Amino acid sequence: MTTTTATWLAELTDALGPDSVLTDPDVTAAYARDQAMMAPAGTPAAVVFPRRTDDVAAVLRVASRHGIPVVPRGAGSGLAGGSNAVDGGITLVMTRMDAVLEVSTADRLAVVQPGVVNKQLRDAVAGSGLFYPPDPSSYDWCTIGGNLATNSGGLCCVKYGVTTDYVLGLEVVLADGRVLRTGRRTVKGVAGYDLARLFVGSEGTLGVITEATLALRPAPKAPVTLAASFATTAQAGQVVERVVTAGLVPSLLEIMDGTCIRTVDQVLKAGLDHDTRALLVAQSDTGGAAAAEEIAVLTALCEEAGAQFVHSTEDQAEGDLLLAARRMALPALERVGGAVLIDDVAVPRSRIAGFLDGCDAIAADRDVVIGVVGHAGDGNMHPTVCFDAGDADQRQRAYAAFDDILALGLSLGGTTTGEHGVGTIKLDWLEREIGPVALDVHRSIKSALDPAGLLNPGTVFRSTPAGATLGR
Repeated sequence: MTTTTATWLAELTDALGPDSVLTDPDVTAAYARDQAMMAPAGTPAAVVFPRRTDDVAAVLRVASRHGIPVVPRGAGSGLAGGSNAVDGGITLVMTRMDAVLEVSTADRLAVVQPGVVNKQLRDAVAGSGLFYPPDPSSYDWCTIGGNLATNSGGLCCVKYGVTTDYVLGLEVVLADGRVLRTGRRTVKGVAGYDLARLFVGSEGTLGVITEATLALRPAPKAPVTLAASFATTAQAGQVVERVVTAGLVPSLLEIMDGTCIRTVDQVLKAGLDHDTRALLVAQSDTGGAAAAEEIAVLTALCEEAGAQFVHSTEDQAEGDLLLAARRMALPALERVGGAVLIDDVAVPRSRIAGFLDGCDAIAADRDVVIGVVGHAGDGNMHPTVCFDAGDADQRQRAYAAFDDILALGLSLGGTTTGEHGVGTIKLDWLEREIGPVALDVHRSIKSALDPAGLLNPGTVFRSTPAGATLGR
C-alpha cells in the first residue's frame, strides 16, 4: 500500500467509519464485477458502503482531492460490466441506502434511496393501491439505483414504458462532492433543462444518484394470460405487427425462439412442442370484461396468423405457470455450455421475425448455440450465446457471434442496447451507432460534469478512441 493510498483510505475511514470502508481483498473481490461474466474487471483498493447522501459527498470529495476513480454499484445485477471495478479505485456500494422515504397516495409518487430493491418498492406501495411499473427480470434483487443508471425496462414495457418514464426528480452527488437536486414533484414542469433525464441511463459516469422521486400508477387488475405457438417466425412477427396496428396495448407481450423453447423444456419438463419455431406470451391487466375482450382479439389475431396452439386463462396461478417458461429462459440457456454472452438488441417491431431468422443464421455460421427471448411488444430482444469458456475456439466463435448479432440489429434499423446499457462491453458499438458528432457531445457533457474523468471511467465510452470490442 502506497503512502498516498493509505492517506485517502484514512480520510475515508475518518469520514464514514471503519465498518463502511473495506479493504480485505477476500471481501472486496465479491464486489469486483456484475453478472456480465466475460466483461473485464479490475481490483478495487476499497469498497465503501455509504448510509446517507453526506457520506457519498464525503467519498467524492476525497476521491476528487486525490484523483481516485469511483465506480458506483448497486446489487450487481447488471449485464454489461457497467459496475465493474477499476484497479486501485473505490467501488461505492449503495445497498445500505435502502429506505423508502415517502409514499404519497394523493400525488402518486414515492421518494426512495438508491439501494431500495425494485420488488421492495412494489411491495411498499401496494398497500396504498399503487404500482411501480418498471420490472426488470431481476426485479426481486436489483436496486432502483441500478435501474436508474441503466434506464431499465422489463416485461411490462409494452404498456408501461421504462424507468425514465417514472422519474420526477433526483438528488445526485456530482464528481466534486456537490449535491444537485433536479426535477420536481409536480406532474408537469419545464423550468430549465431536464437534468433528471440526463442522469437516467448515464451508468454512473456523470454523478451518483442518492435519492429519487418516482411517479406511481394505480395498481393493475388481475391479468388474463395468453400463450400461442407458431411454426414460423413470420407468423409470430405478423401477430406483433397486428397488435400494434389494431391498437391493442397488452400489459405484456413476450417471445421465445425455438432454441429457448427446447432448452427450457429440458429443464421444466413441461411438454413444450420442440418443433415450435416461436412462442408468444401475452397478458392484459385492464380487468374484467375489458381484459377478456383484449385477449379474445389477440387470440383471433394468433389464429388468423396460423398459430399451432392458442390458450388463455383468467386463473392467476395458471398464468404464472405460462410465464414460468419465459422467466426460465436465461437459467436454462446457462446450462447449455456453462458460459453465456447475453446480448440486448432492440429492433423495430416489424423486423422481429427477420432478427430471429438472422440469429439462427449466425448460430449456424459460427457453430454456436444462440437462444433468443425478448420483449416482443417493444422489439427488445435478448439473444444469448452459449459456449464453453474453457474452449478457446468456442470462446472466439461466441465473441464473433455476439458482434454479428449487434451488426444485425443495426442493419435492421435497431439499437445495440435496449435496456442493459453500454457498460464496458459495447464501447466501440456505441460509436458505430451514434456517430462521431454525437460521441463528441457525450464527451463534452462528461467533461463538464466530471472534468477529471473519475466517475466510472471506461464505461459507456472511452475518453479517446481505441481498442477492440468486448475486451478480447
